[in-house]
Amino acid sequence: MHWIALQPASDASLADATTAWAWWALQFTPMVARLESALVLEVSASERLFGGATAMRVRFFEQNGPLSRVRYAQGATSLVAFGRLQCVRQPVHSADVTPVTAPIPPDALPLHTLAAARAHLPTLVRLGITNWGQLRALPRGGLMRRFGVGLVDALDCAYGQRAEVYPWLILPEVFDAPLELAANVETASALLFGARRLLAQLQVWLRARQRGVLALELLWELDSRRSNALHVDAHHSGGAQGRLELRTAQPTQDMVHLARLLSEQLARVTLPAPVFHLRLRSLQTQPLAGESVSLLPDDVRTGDSLHQLLERLSARLGPEQVRGVTMLADHRPERMQRWSAVAGAPHRMNGKRFDIAIKSGAVHAYLSRAGGIYGLQEMPQDALYPTWLLTAPLRLNVHQGLPQHQGPLTLLAGPQRLEAGWLEGDAALRDYYVARSPTAGLLWVYRERLGGQNVATQSIWYLHGVFA
Repeated sequence: MHWIALQPASDASLADATTAWAWWALQFTPMVARLESALVLEVSASERLFGGATAMRVRFFEQNGPLSRVRYAQGATSLVAFGRLQCVRQPVHSADVTPVTAPIPPDALPLHTLAAARAHLPTLVRLGITNWGQLRALPRGGLMRRFGVGLVDALDCAYGQRAEVYPWLILPEVFDAPLELAANVETASALLFGARRLLAQLQVWLRARQRGVLALELLWELDSRRSNALHVDAHHSGGAQGRLELRTAQPTQDMVHLARLLSEQLARVTLPAPVFHLRLRSLQTQPLAGESVSLLPDDVRTGDSLHQLLERLSARLGPEQVRGVTMLADHRPERMQRWSAVAGAPHRMNGKRFDIAIKSGAVHAYLSRAGGIYGLQEMPQDALYPTWLLTAPLRLNVHQGLPQHQGPLTLLAGPQRLEAGWLEGDAALRDYYVARSPTAGLLWVYRERLGGQNVATQSIWYLHGVFA
């Protein structure tokens, strides 16, 4: 058996360093338990999977950097490892992982490092018993009658003669972590300092569960005595509460990106009273798919991804100011797509939403290079869609059978016939043309065909788009 006992130091980057280390340890072994203020974990069954004891320790304590400052010791049993950890009070240097060197033999461990013996420590010291070896040398029968069976059982567990049973820790299904602030916070932007500590703990939980977060909420409790008009939450014993929800387009473990989004949103929040308590809770998570990374340096992506950029812009400018387009199954141009806030539809934000804009730009570039009527006529008809579509078609004046817009229009290509909307009772019968205006450039116009009437005498023309 191989046990590790570790003692995290309080660290400003984590709300609860012990819990964070416990969640991190569960990636390496399921046998993790709390023992007083330390953690004990049995790793003998996992060492072979990680390439041996030394390789596993390196990966456990050094991969991705230590979670916080920590001291650790090892032993054949959890009580021996914990005793060695408590026996030697080595200083913990900043951002260091400090092992307890020169492990003491179990028989030489001081008596105060055995929790079951602390209640009887004054009596044992008067008897001259100062270490584990001397206590173990006493007659078992007399030891049990004088001090109880619990002390003997603890000695058996310490020396590996009795199985060690703990209430093993498990990861919670939902992340929900509180944080008591050291001082009341008066401004919303100052809440980001405490939120970063909770985000660091969230990252550990996500890594341990191999999941990414899609939605989370930051809650804060207000000092209701400092405000006369606060919403009271019945679940918090009369305390006033504020709430901020954060959503992402893709599951992520990137806490830097989430902190940026929180910073943008907190900048627009006004606190009616000081805040003394924070709470971060996950609302929606998703298993994180693996990603193949290229060995070629040119293929390594740097900087923010597209969805991160859009989310940051939405947080800064407002959700309705950053909009994406979604394709719809309809032949009518005004109903082919729907523009909506990117932040309001995170799961629909994929590559197709932005291919439309790219295709429109390609059509514009092709039309600009064509330079004349013959180049336009040679283009496929389904490519003659404008870069900009009017919100509502603009009816044009007609003079001598030709549509007018800042002068007479010259029809360059068409017609592109459209018949749709019969089942909805809003039928569209149109002939689309690419036209040139003397001052407005290339336009997209159509002539409405009225069923059962003479098209030549009943021509109604509309401007529907602009090739910008």
